[in-house]
Amino acid sequence: MDRAIRTFLDVLSVQQSASLQTIRAYASDLAQFHAFALGVLKPGGPLAPHAVTPALIREFLAARDRKGEKKTSLARKLACLRSFFRYLVRIGQLEVNPAEDVRAPKLSKYLPQVLTKDDAGALMEFPGGTEREGLRDRAILETLYSTGARVSELVGMNYDDISRSEGLVRVRGKGGKERVIPLGSLALEAIDAYHAQLSMVAESSSGRSSDTVAVFRNRRGGRLTTRTIARIVAKYSRQLTGGAVHPHTLRHSFATHLLDEGADLRAIQEMLGHASLSTTQKYTHLATDQLLALYDRTHPRAVSAPEASESTKQKGSR
Repeated sequence: MDRAIRTFLDVLSVQQSASLQTIRAYASDLAQFHAFALGVLKPGGPLAPHAVTPALIREFLAARDRKGEKKTSLARKLACLRSFFRYLVRIGQLEVNPAEDVRAPKLSKYLPQVLTKDDAGALMEFPGGTEREGLRDRAILETLYSTGARVSELVGMNYDDISRSEGLVRVRGKGGKERVIPLGSLALEAIDAYHAQLSMVAESSSGRSSDTVAVFRNRRGGRLTTRTIARIVAKYSRQLTGGAVHPHTLRHSFATHLLDEGADLRAIQEMLGHASLSTTQKYTHLATDQLLALYDRTHPRAVSAPEASESTKQKGSR
């Protein structure tokens, strides 16, 4: 099965253009399951895929659950195993997918963290000064919030992806799929201010046109990593909330604030690059919760049931 795993990961990388993050996660999950299966079955040689049963997969997930793994992590491991064994069925190494009928753990409903509009605006102002790093960080925050782009999409953004005349930017999302999304004037201004401080804007260190190199670069002129972007966002968000905010929070805030202002859900789906509208619909729940909270805080007749009951009792006792 070890060889089948390596082939499957190659297929993910080459044929399906899966992201490096997905390949790493699947490689880790499959290695973890392979080691567990060897320990349980003790085959005395290479593990054959047909030796894997639904019961063994359930036992693996139960063992990881006892170790305290999150339900979301267990669900991802099961999805990985389903995908792997589905591939083996497709190429004829198996007749039945042993993971197909294994029930996924029930996930609790999750609503993403979102900044208020005021907090989002304040966050943009924290990187100050005219030094290159501060200007870069401001441009990064503005672009994340302006476009709702994923961190990997921001990292992969090149000069020639930006159309300043139209206020648009082309990004490459999951599976190498491209989409074009609006880029606000404040984000464009921040990017221009940052690049005005860069040396050798016209030519990169490799002699290529500046249009073919990264928009956001490190001190050596190389492309920033997703971890660096996460550290930058965390650095400034601590000044705002006292705790670190993940870059994805700006993506969630982008979508929720658009929805609050009446944007069409399909348009938000297109800008976020979601394959399914159901993925985008979580923002409607979030917006509804915020609307109810606002109503409870501000409407003069928004009395909760316990308060109303107590008020009625007091009136009756007079």
